Amino acid sequence: MLIMNEKIKAAEVELTGLNGENLGVMPREEALKLAKAANADLVCTSLMSSPPPCKLAARGTAKQAVQKDKQAARRQDMPLKVKELRLTVHIEDHDYETKQRQAEKLLASGNAVQLVVRIQGKEGPKAKELLERLVKDLSASGTKETNIQVSGKQAAVRVNPS
Repeated sequence: MLIMNEKIKAAEVELTGLNGENLGVMPREEALKLAKAANADLVCTSLMSSPPPCKLAARGTAKQAVQKDKQAARRQDMPLKVKELRLTVHIEDHDYETKQRQAEKLLASGNAVQLVVRIQGKEGPKAKELLERLVKDLSASGTKETNIQVSGKQAAVRVNPS
């Protein structure tokens, strides 16, 4: 929680300026006057010590920082979305590069990618080679979570963002 300006109840605060300079211990009222004069907010950084350490922050930036932290935490709590990309064994070089760029873009946005190659007949080893090549090319953007699984009519591997 963020305690700012008049919500700070301590009689004295230890103040840090806008550029990080130490302004020392002073009464709360004086610190609030300094904040108003500098067109800034007085933000309490911790309630665990006496006098509480406070800092001057440009108007609105403290609230924005707290909101960004909350969003980042919320984003980390969400489960990974898995996007599937389908390929064939007889893929052309240009199409391969397109699928690779697509996978890199998905990994960069924080999604996991399931790479699936459709198999007909005895294409299993070729499909496995193709997936190994693609995983190697994507190693900068992600790491493989599962080994390459060849089963029935498809070969698949899952890559998580790094």
